[in-house]
Amino acid sequence: MTQQIRIGILTVSDRAHEGVYEDRGGPAVVDYFNEILLNEWEAVSRIVPDEQDLIAEALLQLANQQQCALIVTTGGTGPALRDVTPEATEAVCQKMLPGFGELMRAMSLQVVPTAILSRQTAGICGRSLIINLPGQPRAVRECMDAVMPAIPYCIDLLEGPRLETDPQHCVAFRPKKK
Repeated sequence: MTQQIRIGILTVSDRAHEGVYEDRGGPAVVDYFNEILLNEWEAVSRIVPDEQDLIAEALLQLANQQQCALIVTTGGTGPALRDVTPEATEAVCQKMLPGFGELMRAMSLQVVPTAILSRQTAGICGRSLIINLPGQPRAVRECMDAVMPAIPYCIDLLEGPRLETDPQHCVAFRPKKK
């Protein structure tokens, strides 16, 4: 039996939460996975304001109650006073995976010099991989393109569902079996 693939998509934005403007980051994540994944999958989407406790609560709910194998946040990764997504992520994760943030910043630095201000990170919360992305749709795609080859294998290591990517868009790395 194939495991259900659930991907949590958490938009962190005061203005999107208040309805002042339309969330564009979350839909960009959905579009990305619709293009990249060959599997059927279910998006579990949430929008929360830039409040560390609310972000952490939403992450725990997506990981524990909703059993999302992968949770992608969008927004709240900059240096502004209210940008606290990385802090909330670190608060709920048992293991941090700093290589994700390092690679995303390196990729973004090729596009914009202010990428050094970004504080994206990733970590493991229970059996869920959490990845923090910027809020801009273009940056969502750039960062996901950088880290997506490693995501399916990471989910494998967490004993989650097998993610299959469209090799025309992304070749997922998995070690060869001996």
